[in-house]
Amino acid sequence: MDWLSALILGIVEGVSEFLPISSTAHLRLFSQWLGVVNNDFSKSFDIFIQLGAILAVFVVYLQTLWRRPRIIWKLAAAFVPTAIIGLAAYPVIKGQLMDSFWLMAVTIGLGGLFLLWFERRYQFKQATIKEVDQITYKQAILIGLCQSIAMIPGVSRSAATIIGGLAIGLSRSVIVEFSFLLALPTMLAATGLDLLKSSWSLGRPEIITLAIGSLAAFITAWLSVKWLLNFIRQRDFRLFGWYRLALAVIIVIYLLVR
Repeated sequence: MDWLSALILGIVEGVSEFLPISSTAHLRLFSQWLGVVNNDFSKSFDIFIQLGAILAVFVVYLQTLWRRPRIIWKLAAAFVPTAIIGLAAYPVIKGQLMDSFWLMAVTIGLGGLFLLWFERRYQFKQATIKEVDQITYKQAILIGLCQSIAMIPGVSRSAATIIGGLAIGLSRSVIVEFSFLLALPTMLAATGLDLLKSSWSLGRPEIITLAIGSLAAFITAWLSVKWLLNFIRQRDFRLFGWYRLALAVIIVIYLLVR
């Protein structure tokens, strides 16, 4: 992998990780289009640059976690179902589903349709939870169960948690903030598990490549988080539904002509 590919993939990771559009699908697609060889290092690279995105969320919400320590216990409750289901499903997801572009096309397209349908229904619903502190442990666990669905490639962790949170009465700002925070334990655990199972053989060029990708992911994730927080103050998520439908069509065309 050259440095330019590392930079592009880092940007793709940072932009797509916290938006409801599936970072996994975007990374896989761009890796294909850039001609990145699917080897042990490229797999470790995809995992490692997630740490840059995680760090961006930690920086943005450090004061929130410091001032509201009770949120940490709610995050722990939400993480439990994801951890249990994730450990059980890990061999199947990594071994059989992760490289299926047809599956990604289907899940991205269906996710787009569902997002558009849900937003049409949700516009008539009033949110009952307008502060993160008001989230109950039961609601946190339900959000964690929704997040577990995102282990299927193309579903999107952000989309699953956001839709789940809106469905149980959380306001847009609250569920987006909680989704960002829930990414911290979830992505750290997933990254740690993948790194333990990955083969490491890093020289100076590989370390520089990882550094470039991680820095790009950090900067763009920080910007992405800030942008989405401003976006939801005036708009809903239908834009992402249309984007997912367009992306699904692009993937299908790509698979048919390659």
